[in-house]
Amino acid sequence: MWPVKRLYGALGLVGTVVAWWVLAETVFADVGVAPNGQGGTIPNPAEVVGAIVEVGPAYLYRHISVTGLEALLGFAWGVGLALVLASVVVLAPRLEGFITLIATVSYCIPVVAIGPIVRIVAGSPKPGEPSVTAVFLSAMLVVFTTVIGTLVGLRAADTASLDLIRVYGGGRWKQFVLVRSIAALPGVLNALKIAAPLAFLGAIIGEYMGGVDVGIGPALVNAQQTLQAPRAWAIALVTGICSGMGFVVIAIISRFVTPWTRGTSRSEA
Repeated sequence: MWPVKRLYGALGLVGTVVAWWVLAETVFADVGVAPNGQGGTIPNPAEVVGAIVEVGPAYLYRHISVTGLEALLGFAWGVGLALVLASVVVLAPRLEGFITLIATVSYCIPVVAIGPIVRIVAGSPKPGEPSVTAVFLSAMLVVFTTVIGTLVGLRAADTASLDLIRVYGGGRWKQFVLVRSIAALPGVLNALKIAAPLAFLGAIIGEYMGGVDVGIGPALVNAQQTLQAPRAWAIALVTGICSGMGFVVIAIISRFVTPWTRGTSRSEA
């Protein structure tokens, strides 16, 4: 028997698809009808699935693999920087204000404002190479979330364990290695679950800035310019599934890396 949460999730998914289909055939049926016979700007689910079949897996893989690589690189750079910044805050508390400011600025600056600047500085990538702009924006969207999640986890360490390390002559570094790093794992992994889809989003926005011919960004632009609404929706849907897979993969890893949190989450539910 399915758990209640999974049953509600399945029902919610089915309800969303049904509502989408009904609205596409009624309220939005005549909105933005394209002159090339591809339908309106809000296609129904059958038209979107048909567009996925039409473009084929090779087309989707060609574009998603490029964007996925850029997102993975940005995710790695952003997470690495965030972990270093959060660790420095714990080891050198006097730098907390400065580091928190850096993380906040990375979150507050609009990517559409910083993107063109990075695009001008980095230039266009060589054929076959990932876009520096896409990687940079992907990393930028990851930093703040990971810094905050890591800090929360590092500061959730058991006070008695920290005091024990101090009594035996250990300093902040010993506390960090033996206690805080382990206590921070649930918080870090929760932050990474949120950061994974953000990294994919940052890569797509970076591709929108231009300079690349292959990727989700150029594919969406091409579909929009040629008034192929079902194809645009199909690419967006597949992209959402791929970015969601990042969340799922990290969630699965979290279950094995932090097994002690399973009982807590069940009791809270």
